[in-house]
Amino acid sequence: MSNQKPAEEEMVSINDAGHEEKEEVSNDESGFSLKSVLWHGGSVYDAWFSCSSNQVAQVLLTLPYSFSQMGMLSGIILQIFYGVLGSWTAYLISVLYVEYRSRKEKENVSFRNHVIQWFEVLDGLLGPSWKAIGLAFNCTFLLFGSVIQLIACASNIYYIDDKLDKRTWTYIFGACCATTVFIPSFHNYRIWSFLGLGMTTYTAWYMTVASLVHGQVEGVIHSGPTKGILYFTGATNILYTFGGHAVTVEIMHAMWKPQKFKYIYLFATLYVLTLTLPSASATYWAFGDQLLTHSNALSLLPRTPWRDAAVVLMLIHQFITFGFACTPLYFVWEKVIGIHDTKSILLRAISRFTVYIIPSLAHMLTYRSASARQNAAEKPPFFIPSWTAMYVLNAFIVVWVLVVGFGLGRAGLVCQISSSKWTRSASLPSATSALLRLLQNTVKPCSILNLLITHVLHGVGSSISSALCFV
Repeated sequence: MSNQKPAEEEMVSINDAGHEEKEEVSNDESGFSLKSVLWHGGSVYDAWFSCSSNQVAQVLLTLPYSFSQMGMLSGIILQIFYGVLGSWTAYLISVLYVEYRSRKEKENVSFRNHVIQWFEVLDGLLGPSWKAIGLAFNCTFLLFGSVIQLIACASNIYYIDDKLDKRTWTYIFGACCATTVFIPSFHNYRIWSFLGLGMTTYTAWYMTVASLVHGQVEGVIHSGPTKGILYFTGATNILYTFGGHAVTVEIMHAMWKPQKFKYIYLFATLYVLTLTLPSASATYWAFGDQLLTHSNALSLLPRTPWRDAAVVLMLIHQFITFGFACTPLYFVWEKVIGIHDTKSILLRAISRFTVYIIPSLAHMLTYRSASARQNAAEKPPFFIPSWTAMYVLNAFIVVWVLVVGFGLGRAGLVCQISSSKWTRSASLPSATSALLRLLQNTVKPCSILNLLITHVLHGVGSSISSALCFV
């Protein structure tokens, strides 16, 4: 007992940003500040809000579809089963995190300004092979989760504004979601987690009440389950609902006392079940097998201001969920390039835009001397005539991403939204057509920015565009 208490106290004292920022709050003259309310989140309640908000997002709108695939009884049972299963595995993760951190602290390892991640826990406890497995699974899960949120944004907004195609909406929300690079860690998601959970709570109870008020459609049929493949597809969607473990360690590490996390995920799951069970059951009761061809439940509910409000709130929540999915990926990248431990929020934010920049700069610096170029193992490719051309190309990429991809891209997005002149084409223009339009609109700044951001985001969003074909 005497050894355990000091260990717990040390765990609190070296928490990533929690302790430092908690000291700032306690040193505030009035004991209260707007910054502490909105920005400093490390309590048990903050962790509960983060877990609850992260668990249920777009899947809230697709659970009725899962019910139509597997039937009412199976849907309810599997939601409860997977909720318990998810809570248990989250508990195991919390135990392993505490074990890993305790061992490292005995070795005098400091985690100040360092966020522990799941793959690091596996590495410390089981070795590099488990680290590779954990890193691969988590990054894949989070990457696809981020893409799903962008696709979901386009799908949802289409119900209240179909003047733009879904692909274009995806690029718009992709640009907006990129601003999550300025959120340092899960410690700083306090207000977003709180708002996000309020938004999903409204949407869930809107679906429940709207479905009950609407009543059953004429000749409603509840035939599920009819096919094994549909049954297990629905079960997988429910599993995904309670499987947000990819960010569990990061949420724990954001706490001032992470050893108190043990049962938070369970309480979060219990609350989420109060949202998912009534909304999915009521919607499936009202529309039955019609949901088999309408994976998004909002598409069946009549358009009213209440439904439009639910759509807008879910869009905002998906921005938050995108941040939850991408922030751990930002951490991984920061660690790869060696700046994760810095206190500079601006430097970390810039580094998160360096997917294109870092390789280009690294190549330029590596071969900056004549001797390095002369002894290079790999010469410039056949289609680049010289090292000078290679240098110019790399410099162009660096400048383009910084100025156009980030600076003008954000300005162009604001300009286009305000003027409502975003491209209506079914697909984004090619480089040639973009250049032609640019020449045609040289006196229209908004049009120029529109084409610039459209062209830049074309490459970034090509995979998302392909996925949208199935939405």
